[in-house]
Amino acid sequence: MKAVIVEDEAIASRRLANLIGELAPEMEIVGQVTSVENGSRWFAENSMPDLIFLDIQLNDGYGFDILDRLEDHPPVIFTTAYNEYAIRGFKYNGIDYLLKPIDKNDLRDALYKFRKNSVAVPSETDKIAELKKLFSKEFKKRFMVKVGNHFNTFQVEDIAYFKSHDGLIFLHSHSGQEFPIEYSIDQLEDILDPVQFFRINRKFMVSVQAVQEIHTYFNSRLLLKLQPKEEEQVIVSRERTSNFKRWLDL
Repeated sequence: MKAVIVEDEAIASRRLANLIGELAPEMEIVGQVTSVENGSRWFAENSMPDLIFLDIQLNDGYGFDILDRLEDHPPVIFTTAYNEYAIRGFKYNGIDYLLKPIDKNDLRDALYKFRKNSVAVPSETDKIAELKKLFSKEFKKRFMVKVGNHFNTFQVEDIAYFKSHDGLIFLHSHSGQEFPIEYSIDQLEDILDPVQFFRINRKFMVSVQAVQEIHTYFNSRLLLKLQPKEEEQVIVSRERTSNFKRWLDL
């Protein structure tokens, strides 16, 4: 069984390939392409795979653009940081629609559906049920932090950014308060609404309200000025710059 990954972030592509290798060792990744142009060329020069993992928003267009250029294509598992394309995705023989960061259990369920649907075509009722599941996903709404001998609760709307420092993760509120929390950046990326928060590098996850200024930085990166002010340089990593711009709708 052969699959192709269409993903413009190298880290995300490698992580997805590793998860597929763990959950579906019988599946061979025969191609990993990073753009509409490269994807169109790959499908023109190679045999059609059994499954496509397709990022919707690419550096030079949309994953849909690749599918539109094919006369026919196999089932697709869509991967994206946004959910507004879900309905359109199911029109392209979509097996599932996974929100980034890809959850291992969600991917396991998607692969199960692919195996199941290889012998049974999903009904419209099944597709509608999947859409309802997607849009009903709950994200974390508040954090409880210890302040001296008592606890305070912070609503997600009151949080400016999260920062990793000396092995701990600190919550920074819009009012300038700072408290350690018992979460990793990876965990935060999974439980926070991706419309409101974006992981810009290994150390920072920022809210859209905290981004005050954006400056170009060397090596195709971006330098951010946050509010409240962060003394350390806050830099969007090169592999996340394109998606960060799309997140802010630049």
